[in-house]
Amino acid sequence: MAPDLNKASGSASKNEAPVKAPPSKKKEDKKDEDLSEEDLALKQQLELYVERVQDPEPGIQKLALESLRQEIRSSTSSMTSVPKPLKFLRAHYGALKAHYETMAESDLKKYLADILSVLALTMSAEGERESLKYRLLGSEGDIGSWGHEYVRNLAGEIAQEYTKRQTEEAPIHDLIELVQQIVAFHMKHNAEPEAVDLLMEVEDLDILSKHVDKTNFKRTCLYLTSAAKYLPGPDDLVVLKIAYEIYLKFGEYASALQIALFLDNSQYIKQVYISCDDSLQKKQFSYILARHGSAFVLDDDISADDVDREVLEEIINNTKLSEGYLTLARDIEVMEPKSPEDIYKAHLLDGRASAGASVDSARQNLAATFVNAFVNAGFGQDKLMTPPTDSSSGGSGNWLFKNKEHGKTSAAASLGMILMWDVDSGLAQLDKYFHSNDNHVIAGALLGVGIVNCGIRNDCDPALALLDDFVDKEDPSVRIGAIMGLGIAYAGTQNEQICSKLSGILSDAKAPLDVIAFSAISLGLVCVSSCNEEVAQAIIFALMDRSESELQEPLIRFLPLGLGLLYLGKQERVDATAEVSKTFNEKIRKYCDMTLLSCAYAGTGNVLKVQNLLGHCAEHLEKSETHQGPAVLGIAMIAMAEELGLEMAIRSLEHLLQYGEQNIRRAVPLALGLLCISNPKVNVMDTLSRLSHDTDSEVAMAAVISLGLIGAGTNNARIAGMLRNLSSYYYKDAPLLFCVRIAQGLVHLGKGLLTLNPYHSDRFLLSPTALAGLITMLHACLDMKNIASGKYHYVLYFLVLAMQPRMLLTVDENLKPLSVPVRVGQAVDVVGQAGRPKTITGFQTHSTPVLLAAGDRAELATEKYIPLSPILEGFVILKENPDYREDL
Repeated sequence: MAPDLNKASGSASKNEAPVKAPPSKKKEDKKDEDLSEEDLALKQQLELYVERVQDPEPGIQKLALESLRQEIRSSTSSMTSVPKPLKFLRAHYGALKAHYETMAESDLKKYLADILSVLALTMSAEGERESLKYRLLGSEGDIGSWGHEYVRNLAGEIAQEYTKRQTEEAPIHDLIELVQQIVAFHMKHNAEPEAVDLLMEVEDLDILSKHVDKTNFKRTCLYLTSAAKYLPGPDDLVVLKIAYEIYLKFGEYASALQIALFLDNSQYIKQVYISCDDSLQKKQFSYILARHGSAFVLDDDISADDVDREVLEEIINNTKLSEGYLTLARDIEVMEPKSPEDIYKAHLLDGRASAGASVDSARQNLAATFVNAFVNAGFGQDKLMTPPTDSSSGGSGNWLFKNKEHGKTSAAASLGMILMWDVDSGLAQLDKYFHSNDNHVIAGALLGVGIVNCGIRNDCDPALALLDDFVDKEDPSVRIGAIMGLGIAYAGTQNEQICSKLSGILSDAKAPLDVIAFSAISLGLVCVSSCNEEVAQAIIFALMDRSESELQEPLIRFLPLGLGLLYLGKQERVDATAEVSKTFNEKIRKYCDMTLLSCAYAGTGNVLKVQNLLGHCAEHLEKSETHQGPAVLGIAMIAMAEELGLEMAIRSLEHLLQYGEQNIRRAVPLALGLLCISNPKVNVMDTLSRLSHDTDSEVAMAAVISLGLIGAGTNNARIAGMLRNLSSYYYKDAPLLFCVRIAQGLVHLGKGLLTLNPYHSDRFLLSPTALAGLITMLHACLDMKNIASGKYHYVLYFLVLAMQPRMLLTVDENLKPLSVPVRVGQAVDVVGQAGRPKTITGFQTHSTPVLLAAGDRAELATEKYIPLSPILEGFVILKENPDYREDL
């Protein structure tokens, strides 16, 4: 065989042949010895084909090309290692390329181009893109027949070539034709993520909807929505819109609605309602809207039938939330009211702490008020504020007057939290406080009315009717109670009447600063994420009108925050307002900049903005500078969008603790609290536990409150133990003990049935009102001594905006609770995985209603019913499966 070879390859230059022959022969022999007979025969066969391809006779050429093609195709259909034909043809790649250049234009030349394109898969140099070059020169045949690996390689080369042509402004139509073929191949072979990636590279995602069918649309859309988190704007919105259109096309309306809510696009929400004819399905949409806190208004286009529309409005208005929550509580058997002592568990500690606790101080009573409110939130009964029916001497009156001055405000408002979401009963029980002679009690009752109505909307607007008159009263505490009540009750509704009323207060020169500060916050809450220009102007003018001395006040921070809430999550739409803020007094300018930036990009995961904020935190400034606090919180607000960013932010915050100035160290625990809210991660728990013994009492207070936040509503035994030990450690330090008590109340929030996490629907949707409530409370905690543990402790009630039952409650077609078996386990990320992988792991089977912890996911354990929502969380309507047959 060797002489033949020499003849074939050496015919071009005979003089050189003898010199090169001996070494090549030796090597050939050595190689050939290693090959099996079968491989040797194949090698010789292929070399013969290569020789024949270069034959001048077209017939022989054609036959040789066909045979080569056949050999390569049969070996590349599934690739685990480099196929033998490609390995043996490596030596002849150059010769075939050279021969290709000499051939005249013909079908045979195209055939050879196809073969060279496949050989280039293993042969071509990095960056040459020869596989693509020969593919474009070759025949128009089916590319899939050459195997997956070839198609993948082509896709990679197309992406590079596309970028090059874009910079040179060269035509790309030939590439797009090839892309069409590759996408069709990928979609047929369950490689949806690869098809999507290629289309993103060539910026032509619109092609996708032609290739999606009912077998692969779910996997495609799952990949699109997951990829959107990592794309820069506006690409992320384009991707989500395409996923929305695909979901609508295949009638997966509930998933389309979730994307519409993510995009905050009321036209899309309306389109989902109109596209769907099933009234049950529309009720499920309404439950999703209610959970998100969306103030969507139904019109005649959505439901022409008044009765149907009333039912849908009732669900959106959340009127059944209290009923569902109490159903869950009864099922889990936690209706029995708990007292603060049940939470403190002082008997588990050694002597000194329990001895200190028996002193009846006003601050201890105030702490007990909050603990009682948090623990019994929404249950409608407790041991301090709602007296037992048989006793004529009301217990609530006694407890109320164990608090001093502004403490009474929080005590009266705590009744609102105990009766949360139960509007009728709540307003009836709060009514008695309106007749009090004490302004602090009236202020608390007004705030209580807001808390009872939080997240519940009603056509007759009872909160507005009750609170409206008190906004203009003389007494500042009464005014603050009414203003805060309106902000909490109407958060996210953009109610124009309230906007004009509160904007009027901002422009009132005689109004005290605290009234103005709470008006700004309430305006921010009512118009959250609305980018309302009139309200923004009112707050900007109020900021400009402040005197030098007022800009030094701790409450002044609420004005920039109110402004920031208007742009919550709205990204670049804040730019114009941010420019205006550069003209403010230098004392507030930077604080305002940081607050606006962090609010506008909250929940977006924008890496560049996180870097920007980290840059501000790296500066070592004077003690009086306060703007680094909101910058640290901003890092958490932006990075909480997805798990990867969240982990990185936790590590960055660790660095800030080590190198940052004191005002940064005070904000870091709060940022950690926000990142892991209602999700006690062990590493964060340990960091906060370490900081809770910090020498700087402000850092320790922030760490203690954050321990409460990360454990909020989880009943986490480890955090509860830490807090008990801290209560013993700080038993002589009243402000810190107060924080410990608040944290203990938060850990047992709603006896473990509530969560403060603003994310829902498998961490896909972020409720703006919930996040706004959390941010407001955290900004207040940036100055613990003057606000949260000072005389404005009722800012803690802003947390009510984020409180939601962490439940799955299944209901039947008449919306009555229905108990079915469900599997609850840790959620598994199945994006881009082949086949039908399991979406949960380590599951247990329970009967609904069930509690869902952070990172949990539920799925039905029976085929008797079909859930109308793809994500089992909150209220889920089940309809009977018509194909279900009982096994006899």
